[in-house]
Amino acid sequence: MGVLSGLLGAGSAYAAQPEPWQMTFQPAASAIMEQIVWFERYTLWFIIPITLFVMVLLAWVMIRYRASANPVPSKTSHNTAVEIVWTVGPVVILLFLAIPSFQLLTAQYSPEEPKLTVKATGYQWYWGYEYQAGDAPVSFDSVLLKDADRAAAGKEDRKAYPRLLAVDNEMVVPVNTTVRLLVTGADVIHSFSMPAFGVKMDAVTGRSNETWFKADKEGMYYGQCSQICGKDHAYMPIAIHVVSQAQYDTWFAAAGKDLPGAYKALTAKIDTDKNVNVAGN
Repeated sequence: MGVLSGLLGAGSAYAAQPEPWQMTFQPAASAIMEQIVWFERYTLWFIIPITLFVMVLLAWVMIRYRASANPVPSKTSHNTAVEIVWTVGPVVILLFLAIPSFQLLTAQYSPEEPKLTVKATGYQWYWGYEYQAGDAPVSFDSVLLKDADRAAAGKEDRKAYPRLLAVDNEMVVPVNTTVRLLVTGADVIHSFSMPAFGVKMDAVTGRSNETWFKADKEGMYYGQCSQICGKDHAYMPIAIHVVSQAQYDTWFAAAGKDLPGAYKALTAKIDTDKNVNVAGN
């Protein structure tokens, strides 16, 4: 069991990312995303029966009331019972959908007091991040990682750093910390989307939109710009590395002076902790 736990911990380095032929959401890494997943499954209990009912009803009507079976059509124009059912029924269904929907919206717009604020700016075609914390704010660009640069960056593991999703500089945030995210654009409209956190916010030029997230699991999480923003729209991924508070503090202290060195030290520390967990069983 200890070995299995260590291996699972090793796999958390790539906690959530798009998968080939994926038909479901990415694994939830925040309380908000867990609620979104629950609501999606909850609505299916209404959508599937309604869809099947309508299909069966249409088939029955087409067969039962076709011209050959009813050469003399009915002249019925009013049925009180049917009209009451098709009015009250949808109202009741909408109430069952509206109440949890409003609860989810309330949770999405009621964050805890943020401990960290990061500004994300969308450019054609990459992201820029600015940490508004401390006396020396940290800012950097996050660009799609090229295959030729993998070795130098120490990112040759394509499971942890997948092609077209890995970047040179990830956003680093501490786990179990409420992060305020200010999203804006520098040229055209982009959209900051992180599925595992339940976050999607448009980046509009001249406007600062605000959202938030609180990741409850460490690991690497990937998203993409979800607003068609030009010829390289598909090549501006989003990568967020969720780490422990101690690892974040160490990274942040070094990032202002030596960003590449801070990332290398962070990766080395995570690899060391991972190996210790596996060896310790």
